[in-house]
Amino acid sequence: MVGMFRFLRRRDAEATGTAEAPEADVHAQAAERFWQRWDDLLPEIASALGDSVPHRIESLVAEALAEVHPNLTFAIEHGEKAVYALVVSGQADPELRPHTDAWMAAAPPADTLWEYHDSVPPVPDPTEVTVNLRGEKYPLADVRVVAQVDEAERLVDVAVYHPGFSGLEENARRALTFLPLDATLGERLAADRLGRVETAELEPEGAIGLLELRELVRELDRTAAAPPES
Repeated sequence: MVGMFRFLRRRDAEATGTAEAPEADVHAQAAERFWQRWDDLLPEIASALGDSVPHRIESLVAEALAEVHPNLTFAIEHGEKAVYALVVSGQADPELRPHTDAWMAAAPPADTLWEYHDSVPPVPDPTEVTVNLRGEKYPLADVRVVAQVDEAERLVDVAVYHPGFSGLEENARRALTFLPLDATLGERLAADRLGRVETAELEPEGAIGLLELRELVRELDRTAAAPPES
């Protein structure tokens, strides 16, 4: 394996614990202001999307979201059940979790037109996704992963392999290491349950596919969230 690029760690209890009441109130008030502004902007947003010019309202939504926190990002995408999805992301930064939690708590109910996500969701089937990097296409169906479960920490350490790694420089390899993980698990589950992430130069023995990785990590997350047996 080549050198490790970075670590993803589960939520730190101190960083993501319940905010103290005054701070939680500030987060909730900022979230309420966003949703009031969103409601005001909806006719203009609908017009821009209907005209296929979403960039027309990007700055307006960004300004509204900056009141929640200036480091949050957003995307308007096709929804899983609704026509559109508004996806707000703290990019797995635990310090931003209280802000996205407050934003989601204040969100209106999803309907047939809009749904809302407080982190980037997984794609339905990552093996059907092809990533374009440096003008070349890399099917995620070719990704193989070695996963090692740390039962004590409730984390999964992974080494990711793609046959296209050999033709990529370091930054592109890094992108092709993490994109499949985010697509497979979604931003929040990846942040909570992945530990060490490495890039493998050669296909490791005992590797599994992305759908198998998803099931393994989801099962670990389910058992970690289950109440202890009495």
